[in-house]
Amino acid sequence: MSYKILEKEEIGTGVFRMVIEAPDVAAAAKAGQFVMIRVCETGERIPLTIADFSKEKGTVTIVVQALGKSTKMLTAMNPGDAVADFIGPLGTPSDVRKLGTVILVGGGVGIAPIYPQIAAYKEAGNHVIAVIGARNESLLIMEKEVEEAADEYYVCTDDGSKGHHGFVTEVVKEILDKEKEEIAAGTFKGERTARVVVIGPPILMKVAAGLMAGYPDVEIIVSINSMMVDGTGMCGGCRVIVGGEVKFACVDGPEFDGRLVDFGTVMNRLMIYRKEEAAENEMYEKSCEGGICSKLGA
Repeated sequence: MSYKILEKEEIGTGVFRMVIEAPDVAAAAKAGQFVMIRVCETGERIPLTIADFSKEKGTVTIVVQALGKSTKMLTAMNPGDAVADFIGPLGTPSDVRKLGTVILVGGGVGIAPIYPQIAAYKEAGNHVIAVIGARNESLLIMEKEVEEAADEYYVCTDDGSKGHHGFVTEVVKEILDKEKEEIAAGTFKGERTARVVVIGPPILMKVAAGLMAGYPDVEIIVSINSMMVDGTGMCGGCRVIVGGEVKFACVDGPEFDGRLVDFGTVMNRLMIYRKEEAAENEMYEKSCEGGICSKLGA
């Protein structure tokens, strides 16, 4: 089956939104799930969270940041090109239900996967607050879509080029502290925050999980996008320690209770092949001169 690229748009510096023709995947997709993509027959499989999907059009939207060889190969493709494999939906869907107020936090390309969750949580009857952030304004993505979908919306940049000058966790803390103060004063209106969902770099999720120690009544859910090979639980490459037990991000996750995740293990495992990844990336850059090769597997 051909998985054709229908649309491609650079939505941030080096960050691309791509719409893929994949009717079978779109028909079964739910918020929180991911796909495994292989650009060509000799390429590696990479996991990417589903950013959006349309069952009617038979399309799945992904957001990709061109960092390593495989993501650069993928983002160098254009509408009309087709990827070799587009397998999914994989992983356990988000546990979406009526809770009250839910804060959805997206950092960097993690902004993309919180977008379908906004609609899902709102449809379940929740008040949804979205907090998104990036290193600078040029890396902020999907601002308009997130702002229009959420009930409340906050934007942050590390360098202060847009919105709150600082980290997303600082804004989350301000929201929760204000809510706590108003509840104590008897002036709080609305529904209490029951859950915080954080998707982004491991260090962001680790910091957020640590922050939530001060709010024991609020759940924290994180999405672990660890190293994967097959995405079906057979290889064991994506194992993560959760609550002292070994779990597989591809089948048991990707979402877990943030308080129980051993982030040290997650970050260490992501570093295992850093030298090999850098060497492959350098080789690709030299052979392709920064563009797409005549042979994608080169």
